[in-house]
Amino acid sequence: MRVEGDPEVQQAVRFGLFHVLQAGARAERRPISAKGLTGPGYDGHAFWDTEMFVLPVLTYTQPSAVRDALQWRYDTMAQAQERARTLNLEGAAFPWRTIEGPESSAYWPAGTAAFHIAADVADALRRYVLVTGDEALERDIGLELLVETARLWRSLGHHDRAGRFHIDGVTGPDEYTAVKNDNVYTNLMAQRNLLTAADCAMRYRDQALDLGVTEEEAAAWRDAANDMHIPYDSDIDVHEQVEGFTRLQEWDFEHTPAEKYPLLLHYPYFDLYRKQVVKQADLVLAMHWRGDAFSAAEKLRNFTYYERRTVRDSSLSACTQAVLAAEVGFPELAHRYLREAALMDLHDLNENTRDGVHMASLAGAWIALVAGFGGLRDHDGKLSFTPRLSSRLSRLEFSLQWRSMRLRVDVRPHQTTYSLRNGGPDTVLDLLHHGEPLRVTCARPVTVPVPPAHPAGPQPEQPAGRAPLMHLPEQAG
Repeated sequence: MRVEGDPEVQQAVRFGLFHVLQAGARAERRPISAKGLTGPGYDGHAFWDTEMFVLPVLTYTQPSAVRDALQWRYDTMAQAQERARTLNLEGAAFPWRTIEGPESSAYWPAGTAAFHIAADVADALRRYVLVTGDEALERDIGLELLVETARLWRSLGHHDRAGRFHIDGVTGPDEYTAVKNDNVYTNLMAQRNLLTAADCAMRYRDQALDLGVTEEEAAAWRDAANDMHIPYDSDIDVHEQVEGFTRLQEWDFEHTPAEKYPLLLHYPYFDLYRKQVVKQADLVLAMHWRGDAFSAAEKLRNFTYYERRTVRDSSLSACTQAVLAAEVGFPELAHRYLREAALMDLHDLNENTRDGVHMASLAGAWIALVAGFGGLRDHDGKLSFTPRLSSRLSRLEFSLQWRSMRLRVDVRPHQTTYSLRNGGPDTVLDLLHHGEPLRVTCARPVTVPVPPAHPAGPQPEQPAGRAPLMHLPEQAG
């Protein structure tokens, strides 16, 4: 990856990719832990960070490592099924924190109720199959992973009197908002999990029958997905992170001193759970991975609203805020969040790198660049890009694997060049560039203009004292 205009980010993203590849490419069907191979933090445990931050990077750069990671999850299926039975549920409830498969955390709200990890696993599988075309893995282990996670959602959720499907009593990515109803991230990821499982079961009917899947069960998954309730506050025109979030009491940021952060070390969870304060990107994360469920106007309003309430007491947040800041039209803010994610360990921003690097944040720097300034999305099964750089970046160049091909994307301030390798003269790749179809061949690169950006409005505000802290170096000239 080449980043021109910010040498610190160039160094940091290479440092990050080294550790991501070191931890992932040689995991050899063992979990990729939150600290990788670098320190004792979290005692070597793996969390949902692996599926939603590390595996997207590896899927597009080293997919063989993702195959091993998915095989590890599959090998822990029996423990996940046992955990579901313990919680009086069907299917497989993958643990919030584990090494060998069993839940390694005490039963507490932010962990036990974080069922979204089931959909995270399913989405990692979906993306791997989409990018590689590995139908053998999809048939041999993917189908069962999808079936068991779909069964979890169908037993965890329910239809109300009006026919809407709800998933109650869960914790989303934001651990300051625990055991709530209809977390948007959870519901949207579960929705795609259910639909992907139904589609996969219909493709592999014989294997699905061996798992006891009937057409009626697959139809029930589709019904739940199509009826999924997504909370929205029509009075202020924003999505609610969870049902009722926007009516909760506001946190008093103005009178919260800097030494009281992170909040979880200084305030009781009881106080955090009942206020509008967000530890890490949650609704904003949903707008990244399920961006197809939101309009552009909704993304802008949502981003602005949650930006004022997100304190980033988690290293998982900055990279996601960078992605959405870039998408909704704030590239300079995106650059600041990129730097925070990329330099988390090199500058020891959280003063805890002695425990090991923040693997998700290091992977997140790649995500911030490629999904943020490169605009990579794969929602509908097709590669899509909306590249646009910040004023401090003069060039961003990266490669992606897609099936047996390697796509090179070279982004400049006013144009982007797409080139294709590892194919014959008849090899073509169809993609979208700022919404317009584009066909790339191995014969010659295709260069297209980057359309001018539309003004996004006033700069979003962060909670008092919680703006991205990394100072940018002065630009020359």
